[in-house]
Amino acid sequence: MSSSEGKPMSSRLKSWPMWMFMAIVTVCLLAVGAGREGGPLTQQERIDVITKRLACPTCDGESVFVSQASAAVNIKNEVARQVASGQRDDEEIIAYIEERFGGRVLLVPRTTGFDSLVWVLPVSVLVCSVAGLAAAFRRWQREQGLVPSDDDRAMVARLLAEEPQDHDEVPR
Repeated sequence: MSSSEGKPMSSRLKSWPMWMFMAIVTVCLLAVGAGREGGPLTQQERIDVITKRLACPTCDGESVFVSQASAAVNIKNEVARQVASGQRDDEEIIAYIEERFGGRVLLVPRTTGFDSLVWVLPVSVLVCSVAGLAAAFRRWQREQGLVPSDDDRAMVARLLAEEPQDHDEVPR
C-alpha cells in the first residue's frame, strides 16, 4: 500500500501550505524579536550593556560588569572612556577590546564566521531531529493500517492449531 492511498490527495496538499506558513511566521517573529532595540541608551546603560557582554580575562566565567578584578576594572574604564568619547559604537568598542585581549573576552560568541556554528548547529540538530521523528511517526502510522496477507493468516492459523510445548505457558 503506498502512502498516497492512505489519505486523499486534497487533504495532504492542504496541510503542507499551512505548516509552511506557520514556520515562516515563526521565523519572522523570532527575527523581529531578536533584532528589536529598546531605544536610545544613556552612557551608563551603554557601558553596562557592553561590559555584560565581555568576560573578565582573569576570572572564570564572570563578566566584566560584575567582576572586581583589576583587569575587569581596567576594561570597564576603557569602555567608559570610549563611550564618553562617542567615536565608536558598541560593536566597535567590543571589537577593540577583543582585539586587545583575544576572543576569550567574549561571553556571547559572535554570529558571524566560524563562531556562528555555535548558533546554527543546535538549531540544525533540532530541525533534523524533529523531521526524523515526523518521518518515523508517519511510517509507523502507515504500517499500522497494513492488512495481513493470506500467508500471515495461514501462519497464525498453523501456530494456533499446534499443541503447546511443555515450556510454553498456556493461560487458562
